[in-house]
Amino acid sequence: MSATTAMRDVATGGRFGNAISDGWVLTKRNLLTYVRKPDLLVFSTIQPVMFVLLFVYVFGGAIEKALPPTIPYVDFLMPGIFIQTAIFSSLQTGVGLAEDVQKGLVDRFKSLPMARSAVLAGRTIADGVAIAFQVVLMLIVATFVGFRFHGSAADAVLAFAGALSVGYAFTWVAAFAGLSLKSVEAVQAASFTIVFPFVFASSAFVPPSTFPSWLQGWAEINPVSVWVDTFRELTLGALYPSTKPLSTLLWQSTAYFLGFLVVFVPLSVRRYRRT
Repeated sequence: MSATTAMRDVATGGRFGNAISDGWVLTKRNLLTYVRKPDLLVFSTIQPVMFVLLFVYVFGGAIEKALPPTIPYVDFLMPGIFIQTAIFSSLQTGVGLAEDVQKGLVDRFKSLPMARSAVLAGRTIADGVAIAFQVVLMLIVATFVGFRFHGSAADAVLAFAGALSVGYAFTWVAAFAGLSLKSVEAVQAASFTIVFPFVFASSAFVPPSTFPSWLQGWAEINPVSVWVDTFRELTLGALYPSTKPLSTLLWQSTAYFLGFLVVFVPLSVRRYRRT
């Protein structure tokens, strides 16, 4: 196989070009899975829609009392929902890889003269596209329940780019879980266990000032809180009394994003080679 791969690299113009080509092939393969199984996207989208309806119409009246009177709760809530949607959608990466391992597809991919990085890159990029699709759908839902932007168009674009970056970073977390555990059921259970303290013990749904003092410390350093606060600062503008300037939130958000990639990309690649 090594000789075949080397001959292929020479014939087609180099290892990097082959990695790009192989990654694109695997990306298309994974995107076709969503086309042929639309229920994957449908049911992944229903859950955040239910969260929106639950918090806006059931809990919103009580939680809004903890906010400044100038901020509608739906405008406070939706940045957290967008980040939550991106993170929860990324968990499909782990499930998909676990299924491929169980079905023997990963062994088949390894036997082919293809770039080893293509399997993980193709999976995470395709799931990144799916995350973007679900975030756009959530924007439509948010508009119907009253969510509005109070910043510039450039700020809104930057906010959504950040949400998609968060989702992509967590695809690598999910990839590591999917390659490390032995069943799809275990991956699903473990993935939600991992993301639960990040999403729900953050500023996503309620102001952290309402938390117990010992939990406020975690919410302060929680990367989800930083990402959500950055989104709010960009979309609410002067309405949101942020405790940190936007420049600080932006560099912290970027640092957390890069930190997740630096940790989980090598771990996932190493785990894939040993699977």
